Amino acid sequence: MNMPTSKSLLWAFLPFLLLTGACKEQATSYGIEEVLVQPVDLSGKKEKTPEQYIAILYANLYQRAMSPNQLVKATETITSIGDKQVAYETVISKFMNDPEIKLPSNEAMRSDPEAFIEEAYKRFFVRVPTQAEKTWMINYINSHPEVTPEHVYYAFAISNEYYYY
Repeated sequence: MNMPTSKSLLWAFLPFLLLTGACKEQATSYGIEEVLVQPVDLSGKKEKTPEQYIAILYANLYQRAMSPNQLVKATETITSIGDKQVAYETVISKFMNDPEIKLPSNEAMRSDPEAFIEEAYKRFFVRVPTQAEKTWMINYINSHPEVTPEHVYYAFAISNEYYYY
């Protein structure tokens, strides 16, 4: 039996050594920063109580807190009407007819509808609008000259998204 020489062993293991040396994994960095992208959650989980709804609506429209006496009266109005939707519409209408509410002017809405829409979404929904929402609202405002900030705020206040948090 012939004993392998060191030269023949080297030739036998040379392909193995070359393959293992060539298979080393190298870390490559491209200088890209990771960005956490969170989905826009358009669906609230919990319905606002009548007290929460009224207090938040008042703060959104008047830009100040509602007094406890006003909150009790408005809550009684909501609970005394059987149909919750009609009750909320009644309260919103009453607020909208008050000259003390803080609404942007029609000129401000028309001159910069994008800023108006972004502010309304932040004010009512506590979020920024998606690009699709913003585009739709801008197109709607621009194509309907009879629409006023009061109409837009009313629509936001009566929307399903506003009932939840």
